[in-house]
Amino acid sequence: MITEELPMNKAPAWLQILSRSAAALLGGYALTYAASACLARLLPMAPADAVIVATLPAFIFYTAAILWAFASRDAIRAWAPLALAAPLALIGFWPQALEWLA
Repeated sequence: MITEELPMNKAPAWLQILSRSAAALLGGYALTYAASACLARLLPMAPADAVIVATLPAFIFYTAAILWAFASRDAIRAWAPLALAAPLALIGFWPQALEWLA
């Protein structure tokens, strides 16, 4: 039985590249910013030391998000780091969020 494979995504190639590039740059930045804030909040150190230590793995987070965006199977999955950034940002910015809501 011969089956004809249909393309999963019918978007033009330039649009897929643009989406992946935006996911890599914007989603990667959001993930890195949120992960650094979360890590700074959770580390059991003095606040100044926790911020310095939390920013050190930011280069790894950003590089991993960029690699994920271009290695993922489709452009939709490239935006997964942005979905991961939301709970990390909630943990990292919880006190500021409570001030803003009050």
